[in-house]
Amino acid sequence: MPVARSAPYVKSALRVAESVGLLVIALATVVAGYQEVMVMVHAGKVTLGDLLLMFIFLEVLAMVGVFYSSGNLPVRIPIFIAIVALARYMILDTKALTEERILAVSAGICLLAISAILISYGESRDRAAGEKAP
Repeated sequence: MPVARSAPYVKSALRVAESVGLLVIALATVVAGYQEVMVMVHAGKVTLGDLLLMFIFLEVLAMVGVFYSSGNLPVRIPIFIAIVALARYMILDTKALTEERILAVSAGICLLAISAILISYGESRDRAAGEKAP
């Protein structure tokens, strides 16, 4: 069958594309971090929004690093990035947010936090079940 013979090549091509994509993400994150540091230097001050943005950059780099080292993408890292991004949004746009939007963003943060807790619980259960298996 032609599909069975081409499967290793397709897998290799996907791995290469995945690696190139992750490299582009890592490089773009480093460039964006550098640009943000330059903005802070020129402004002569660091705000909480700047710190949260730098934290997001570091989390993205950590996510790429974890993927390269383990070959797996932990679902919790993007959830943490989303929580920080929503918190940053609330902090930066406090004056422009309506009460409904504040409640909606807060609910989103709570749902993301609950999902991270549930994922962590599920992973710990899976590990415990794997240790008990013969």
